[in-house]
Amino acid sequence: MKKLQAVLFDLDGTLIDTAPDFIRIIKDLCREDGREAPSDAAIREQVSAGARAMVKLIFGEKFADVADDDPELLNYRQVFLDRYQADICVDSQVFAGLDQLLISLENQGVPWGIVTNKPRYLAEELLAKLTLDTRCAVLVCPDDVKNTKPDPEPMYLACDTIKVDPAACIYIGDHHRDIAAGKAAGMTTVIAKFGYLSKDDLASLDTWGADAIIETPDELREWVLGQI
Repeated sequence: MKKLQAVLFDLDGTLIDTAPDFIRIIKDLCREDGREAPSDAAIREQVSAGARAMVKLIFGEKFADVADDDPELLNYRQVFLDRYQADICVDSQVFAGLDQLLISLENQGVPWGIVTNKPRYLAEELLAKLTLDTRCAVLVCPDDVKNTKPDPEPMYLACDTIKVDPAACIYIGDHHRDIAAGKAAGMTTVIAKFGYLSKDDLASLDTWGADAIIETPDELREWVLGQI
């Protein structure tokens, strides 16, 4: 890798632990609908897969085989997102140890940013609640591109925005599409193994082609700082 110019993160399950809020909201929705709620572990595994995946988890077989653009599924997805927006940051927080990483990067003049598949209006609100919005050098969301991760377009846009070379960037994520997007853009890629990974994910990490697999936030902090 060239001399490090920037560090980019996925959002949910990589930089910020948002699962506690999703767990609370899903359990509330299930209780209101008279449904048995999924386990905390099952919810946590689906967070990085997005709102559609979490709605499918709530309703089980009802949406098991429908297309992602199914009108009823999209309607429930919006209901879910509206409830999430109303209570977006009750228990969410930066993973322990990673705020120290952000501070160290800032002190050394290395910009950091976020490339996420989370809708911009939610990502901006979450970052503002955690007072990260003024510190983040770049935020790229699905609203900003034609092609989302695993396509490299969001990665290139982030680098263009902060005027850095993708080959001199680290991208950290907890989903195979994160690694695929970062690799396609020529970045150094890192799997955050502490993120929202399923058993199948954990069994296949070695096939994702990442440059590093990091077990804990503290180890990630030390690994990244060792690249400067």
